Amino acid sequence: MNSRDPHIEQSKKNSSLEKVQRPSFFRIIFLALLIWLVINYFFNTYAERDQINLSYSRFKELVTTGKIKEVTFTGDQINGSFKDKYLVTENAGKDSTYYDSFQTTKPPVEDAHLLSLLEDKQVTVKAVVDESPWWRIMLISFLPLAVIIGLFMYAGSKMRGNLQKRMGGGLFGVGRSRAKRYEKTKESITFNEVAGLENAKTELQEIVLYLKHPQRFRVLGAQIPKGILLMGAPGTGKTLLARATAGEANVSFFNISGSEFIEMFVGVGASRVRDMFENAKRESPSIIFIDEIDSVGRARGTGLGGGNDEREQTLNQILSEMDGFQPHLSVIVIAATNRPDVLDAALTRPGRFDRQITLDMPHKEARAEILKIHTRQVPLDDDVDLQNLASRTVGFSGADIKNLVNEAALLAGRRNGTKVNAEDFDNARDRILLGAEREDKIDEEEKKVIAVHEAGHALVSKLTPNGDPLQKVTIIPRGRSLGVTEQLPVNERHNLTRAYLLDRMVIMLGGRAAEKVVFNEITSGSSSDLKQLTMLARRMVCQWGMSENLGPVYFEQGEEHPFLGREITEPKKFSESTAQLIDQEIQNLIHKMESKAIHLISDNRKKLDLIADALIAHETLDSDMVDKILAGK
Repeated sequence: MNSRDPHIEQSKKNSSLEKVQRPSFFRIIFLALLIWLVINYFFNTYAERDQINLSYSRFKELVTTGKIKEVTFTGDQINGSFKDKYLVTENAGKDSTYYDSFQTTKPPVEDAHLLSLLEDKQVTVKAVVDESPWWRIMLISFLPLAVIIGLFMYAGSKMRGNLQKRMGGGLFGVGRSRAKRYEKTKESITFNEVAGLENAKTELQEIVLYLKHPQRFRVLGAQIPKGILLMGAPGTGKTLLARATAGEANVSFFNISGSEFIEMFVGVGASRVRDMFENAKRESPSIIFIDEIDSVGRARGTGLGGGNDEREQTLNQILSEMDGFQPHLSVIVIAATNRPDVLDAALTRPGRFDRQITLDMPHKEARAEILKIHTRQVPLDDDVDLQNLASRTVGFSGADIKNLVNEAALLAGRRNGTKVNAEDFDNARDRILLGAEREDKIDEEEKKVIAVHEAGHALVSKLTPNGDPLQKVTIIPRGRSLGVTEQLPVNERHNLTRAYLLDRMVIMLGGRAAEKVVFNEITSGSSSDLKQLTMLARRMVCQWGMSENLGPVYFEQGEEHPFLGREITEPKKFSESTAQLIDQEIQNLIHKMESKAIHLISDNRKKLDLIADALIAHETLDSDMVDKILAGK
């Protein structure tokens, strides 16, 4: 691996040394002066606390009356003490103060009779030659100015330090890159630590070979892609895969988030891009990883600032830097996003991020491998089956699985266990999917309604041939739900049939149908079911062409996010009459499925009551227990 530039490293060390030493030096000076002033202030205050300042005439009057005990001459100053305490009355006799000593100043004209008067009154006379050193005079003269200058210099040092923290490199290094640099170490991540994602690793293996042996490709006239765009839902391992690529290639790795380019100062983002690419070129071969590139790579022309918008300037600089790569510079730019639909077209054209890799949610075998990796340091009990756990975590990303293992370990520690067992994983999975158990006190009547509702879901799921198999049903409140019916597909579905979707709609309406049959009433507990049901029916009619009346036509109503599964509202591209037909078809489809659900519940009313009673008694039933109830056992 190439080493760092010694001049740059030395300048960084000197800069950081200045940041530390400069404020410390002035802080010491300031504190020393402050301590000296405080000591002198208290010393003088203590010394002058019992001393009164007399006029010269009053001083001679007190000498004449015999009240002075001792005097000391120091230049023009006369200090002395009284034979008895000297009383001073102020504020019309309300305040009285006693003094032991005094101070006065001789007049400019020499008083020849003063010494004889002092001798006659038997006053002790002393004389002190005033020989103050020059440094003391200079210190007293320039001390206030030195304190003020020190305060200004200290404040300036603190301001420079704050600018360095905010701007990344101080006042003259505002555009310095904030990319974190990782070197190859024994703890570096490789493809062995990345479970699943085999297709993505195969694509990136070519990049690793090029970084290790570039001449093998150059002799064939091949040019490696300058940019690779990793697309996938949050938690699918985009950052992990980028670091593993750098670890496999044994090259420098620069990691930065797209939001770190943007500041309130115009041009800072573009300057940081230039500095980051210069550092990467200097460390060639290297990898630059830009996470969440959609924060700066959105389509241009959509911001309020137009072409002068700071974000767009940063994007323009990234495009310019990628175009400026020389063939001999082995610098690969890897970017990650979960919003590829909003990226500027210039980013994905050939010559820039022309290789795009989609990271899907891990399948069952990949989830099992991810579980093995994250449970290496976790003591597992004998009842833990990772294959079974992998089959029960459909839709979990790699980050979700890591969180699942961590939650299970926390639950095991909470019960003071020495190993993590299967129940810990079950509770952790329920906690992630449904939320933590609530401690709400539910009365018996409401508990019966909830039991009937969930029993309706469970019963219909057992009676529909195309639905997903029932996993368990519970009336324990979790998160926002008062009860849950959980189904688990045998195999992961990538293509949904119309028969499967219709049976799924019937199961969603099973709880509402049970309430109608048993209580001849409906409750608000079906709100979540109805929301999912309506969205599913609308997709079937508008996107999947599963309506018999409207036929195989696609009606675009909104742009569905490819990974987050939500729709972005857009203007309708069909007439109002067609919209009425769509709404009518959706209503007819839902009403038809509701009638089917009510029919199934009515024909199996006794079985519904048995499941509901078992739920009230046990609160949670698994699939085997429901089968035994339906079989009369």
